[in-house]
Amino acid sequence: MEIVAFRPEHAQAFRLLNEAWISKHFTLEPKDREVLEDPQGKILDKGGRIFMAMDAGRPVGCVAMIRMADGGYEVAKMTVDETLRGSGLGRRLMQRCIDEGRALGAPRLYLETNSSLAPALALYRAMGFRELAGCDTDYARCDVWMERPL
Repeated sequence: MEIVAFRPEHAQAFRLLNEAWISKHFTLEPKDREVLEDPQGKILDKGGRIFMAMDAGRPVGCVAMIRMADGGYEVAKMTVDETLRGSGLGRRLMQRCIDEGRALGAPRLYLETNSSLAPALALYRAMGFRELAGCDTDYARCDVWMERPL
């Protein structure tokens, strides 16, 4: 398994992987659709990054880093195919974000999540994220805000 930088041919897999997990636990929101329908314009063209986890050429996970006004990056749209959850792939994707953030000189990584996603919260805490007070958000499902200084 390898983690690679997003290429245009990954756009459909990025959208489908994210639609699957969001729809399973929540409702796709307007902001989800906006980002998933145009990852190039909404993430990459604005200085962000997207990484894809590939297994024998098949996309099985992804994560985005959305550039923030303070020079930090929001970690977003992170998911792993259900058949590979618990395999450590989520940790590898997050480590790639941490490494990339440091290489870019970012002061921090930030994320928004939901308190019902216990495995994700455990991963974020294990990777050095700490909870913040609530912030403005475009997502109705968000009730946990976290950051990791770099």
